[in-house]
Amino acid sequence: MDPFGLQQNKIAGMNDMRRTSSNKEDIEMAKEKIPSTPALRVLKKSGVSFSLHPYRYEEKGGTEVAARELGVDEHAVIKTLVMEDEAREPLVILMHGDRKVSTKELARAVKAKRVHPCEPDTAHRHTGYFVGGTSPFGTRRALKVYMERTILDLDQVYVNAGRKGLLARLSSPDLAGLTGAEPVNVAITPG
Repeated sequence: MDPFGLQQNKIAGMNDMRRTSSNKEDIEMAKEKIPSTPALRVLKKSGVSFSLHPYRYEEKGGTEVAARELGVDEHAVIKTLVMEDEAREPLVILMHGDRKVSTKELARAVKAKRVHPCEPDTAHRHTGYFVGGTSPFGTRRALKVYMERTILDLDQVYVNAGRKGLLARLSSPDLAGLTGAEPVNVAITPG
């Protein structure tokens, strides 16, 4: 029995990869069992509706590659960014894949003097995840989470499921509810 539909979702993900992949290695990667992550354990335990979407990860490819590989709008692929304030207190900001974070506006929203992105080793220490596989769910320690307010305008979003090349699709209200995210207006359109 598969109450969360993970087996069905895994098969759907494999079919997607078979359709878009011309490489035997990619098809074999899609067949492999998806390992459990702290993020997946949180999602399963929560009872929210979600589906898993594996894709071929490219180092430094970011949300653009994930969106292309899955055939979805990059605006709906949500990046999980780990930052620190001037007191070195960590926080997470969830942002549209096609937008950047105004650290000045974020600092103002969190009532800090300044906010800056963490170095990869520091982000790993705070979350337990490696860059490229950082999820807002199941972090090593409880972190305050903020979410770009316009994410809530989307019905479904894709967020990292705790490892490189694996996204979970869920509703934006479920994302907000599971993370306890506080909505903020800090998006910048790259230009």
